[in-house]
Amino acid sequence: MVERVRLHKFLKFISSRFFITAVLILVQVAWMVMMFSNIVGNSELFSTLFKLFSIAVVLYIISKVDVPGYKIGWIILIMVVPLLGGPLYILLGENRPAKYLRKRLETGSENHELYMAQDPEPLDELRERAPRQACTASYISEYGRFPVWENSSVKYHSLGEYQYADMLEELKKAEKFIFLEYFILEEGEMWNTIFDILAEKAAQGVDVRLIYDDVGCLVHIPANYSRKLEKRGVRCLVFNPFIPIVSGVMNNRDHRKIMVIDGRTAFTGGINLSDEYINRRVRFGKWKDTGVMVRGDAVWSFTNMFLELWNAFNPDDPDFTAFRCPDTQKGAHGFVQPFSDSPLDGETVSSNVYLDILAQSKDYVYIFTPYLAISDEMSLALMSAAKRGVDVRMVLPGIPDKKLAYQLSRSYFEPLLKAGVRIYEYTPGFIHAKSYVSDDDIAVVGTINMDYRSLYLHFECGVAMYGCPAVADLRRDAEETFAVSHEVHAGEGHKTKTGALVGTFCDSVLRLFAPLF
Repeated sequence: MVERVRLHKFLKFISSRFFITAVLILVQVAWMVMMFSNIVGNSELFSTLFKLFSIAVVLYIISKVDVPGYKIGWIILIMVVPLLGGPLYILLGENRPAKYLRKRLETGSENHELYMAQDPEPLDELRERAPRQACTASYISEYGRFPVWENSSVKYHSLGEYQYADMLEELKKAEKFIFLEYFILEEGEMWNTIFDILAEKAAQGVDVRLIYDDVGCLVHIPANYSRKLEKRGVRCLVFNPFIPIVSGVMNNRDHRKIMVIDGRTAFTGGINLSDEYINRRVRFGKWKDTGVMVRGDAVWSFTNMFLELWNAFNPDDPDFTAFRCPDTQKGAHGFVQPFSDSPLDGETVSSNVYLDILAQSKDYVYIFTPYLAISDEMSLALMSAAKRGVDVRMVLPGIPDKKLAYQLSRSYFEPLLKAGVRIYEYTPGFIHAKSYVSDDDIAVVGTINMDYRSLYLHFECGVAMYGCPAVADLRRDAEETFAVSHEVHAGEGHKTKTGALVGTFCDSVLRLFAPLF
């Protein structure tokens, strides 16, 4: 009986979309390497030409404005394998989305400036109350192109199950439309319950739309899953469908998590629609994730984020204002600024917001992140803040979901610890939350990990909060999380000088190639 179960699981695995895709990609890579080796190996001329081409690519990389760590990683790779390195960079290293993707998204957002124009009154008022936060808000407004709002409230969720309860309550109230955009869907209690509500609402005439990322869902749902949803009235958009071809285009994923209901309520944060995010399924101990529920004027920004992506591929809505709800939160304290970050616009909004918080911090900066793979610029910002006396603390997972990512994260610990940054590992399990809170007056909660993919390659979103009660809630949650976490100390894990030497070497290699993967 046991053998039969094992055989069934094995057959299911080798027939899965993930396995077939992996095999096809490996076959392509092997074929390209063999063809390249045959061409170069049999011709001194071709060998010389490819070496010269790689030198030209290195010079191009040096002249390019890009993340230094990313540039150095590619330069060293090209130096190690000069024949193959140059062509490999052109194929995978340019971080250029397909032209059709860029053109589509530009079409979907052609009225962005009209819908997302900054009302000067909230920004002026923020400047009077808190000039330091107003600088961050002004940057996001001008370069991220999303305004700061008053008349908006934020409820902070310290666990996924808390957000899930509010999601269900709000979904049941929907009367006009429900928009969902998620990186991962997986059948189980969470998604099945939400799907039942969506299908019921669609049957009542509510406009229900769903965007999900194809790579994020690759191992979780079948390739044709959207057909099942469409049959129940849920209109679907599968973002950047994955094809088993070696291409850098597949790097740009939709990592955002957005739920908008009737234009009056929105949710975002790290929580995907899968059972581990609400601790209905235990995989890596206690799963800690965070999110926010936004009400009022600021929801309009989330509505636009969703509609711009939807209309890029399904131009259904010539006028977005039909989805705007006048339900403001009069008397709400503070300022709220949802924003989105795109790999297409040449502006690293998420990274710059994080750097800005660190640069302007005076008393403390508390950070939740599941992964740590950062640029030298970000490392220096963390260390500089700690060295000038700011209480900088970071919480990362105690139980990893990916062992290589866990080891990569730890490779950054030693210099940060020596500079005075305090690092904790969440003892109960895995922390998937992505947040910053500083000086009791500014916070960011969203989908943005502190790694190269989130900061430079993926579509992400977050909410910046200035002077909101939710800022204090996030600080309180951080302090409670420190209390149940293990504080890491310098030198931890290296028992001997040999171990320290080997560990340092391995850490350096991991950090060197982190931007490439």
